[in-house]
Amino acid sequence: MSLARSQQASTGTIAGLPQGASSRFAQVNGVRLHYVTMGEGPLVLLLHGWPQTWFAWRDVMPALAKRFTVVAPDLRGVGLSECASTGYDKRTIAQDLSALIAHQGAAGAHVVGHDMGGKAAYVLAHLEPKIVKSLVLVDCLLPGTENMDALRGGAWHYGFHMAPDIPELLTQGRERDYIRAQIKAWSYRKDAITESSIDEYARHYAGPGRMTAGFNYYRALREDVPFVASLRGRRLPMPIMTIAGEHSAGNKLADSLRNEARDLASVIAPDSGHFVAEEVPDFFVATLGEFLAKQAAI
Repeated sequence: MSLARSQQASTGTIAGLPQGASSRFAQVNGVRLHYVTMGEGPLVLLLHGWPQTWFAWRDVMPALAKRFTVVAPDLRGVGLSECASTGYDKRTIAQDLSALIAHQGAAGAHVVGHDMGGKAAYVLAHLEPKIVKSLVLVDCLLPGTENMDALRGGAWHYGFHMAPDIPELLTQGRERDYIRAQIKAWSYRKDAITESSIDEYARHYAGPGRMTAGFNYYRALREDVPFVASLRGRRLPMPIMTIAGEHSAGNKLADSLRNEARDLASVIAPDSGHFVAEEVPDFFVATLGEFLAKQAAI
């Protein structure tokens, strides 16, 4: 695919597209990725988690675009990006992101990742520290630090999502019900993510193979955990900030990074659960914007 074609705006209707933003596609690392971009200046990459799409950042992008070029992709298999049959391990996702940064013609990017996007951002920072100018991890847990043991207070959904075939069987035709239940369970502010937003997420995951792609991010943890274990202990040279929900990851995320981050700032988002950017958007935009402005000025 030519560069001109890969940068074409999507001809379909993109729900929630901020004014001044455009929807584009890029062929990178063997997969066709969709992304939304706006603004000018240093590159900021915004990476969503499960069960979301680029749409999770729609209210964050306009504020950041006043100073930065903001790019919010749909990760492999999600939203309007290609539904690949493989490659959901976070090393491959990191390679997708590295190629997307190069596609933008940038030498590097400030990388912001939530949930599964945060796991991939962390791996990218280790594999290619020269292109990650700063790293912001938003309410995610590093592979290997998750508590998957439901008998000891862990999150039951890890085992369910990682099981072969069963989650697809039980959610088929009820994708919206399941996604809504998960979003409500992980939110502290139960009305922060609206029913119309849930509709937007669910319509993408209800497409052929899309729930499987989402579950594959969890199934790939079997590969991610030993790979990340091989990286742990190496020092990360870039400035890092963690933003965690008071009623979600809390201090656990920052604590897991203290031995490898040279420059670490930790922020707890008050009155927030897992979906910080949507539950406390004003707090999130102010906190993230201040951090990124500081890094851009250095």
